[in-house]
Amino acid sequence: MNRDQVKGTIDEVAGGAKRKAGALTGNTKLEVEGMVQQAKGKVENAWGKTKGAVRDAVEGSEVHLDTRVTLKMKNSAADAECKKCK
Repeated sequence: MNRDQVKGTIDEVAGGAKRKAGALTGNTKLEVEGMVQQAKGKVENAWGKTKGAVRDAVEGSEVHLDTRVTLKMKNSAADAECKKCK
């Protein structure tokens, strides 16, 4: 679990509590604030899960680059001329 997931979970729980408290007391403003905070927490949690999945995919992959280049001369006259230049 990464930092975004932790923040998201905290916001979801706190938002849910605010929403319920607002509903119980008839405080519409508090209820709406709770809904917004809860939605924010869900988005943060999803973002954290996505980041974790990408990190896991990158860490689990291996990339190998082969940068060797082989040049062969087909023309023996050109090959002989090349040797003169050295």
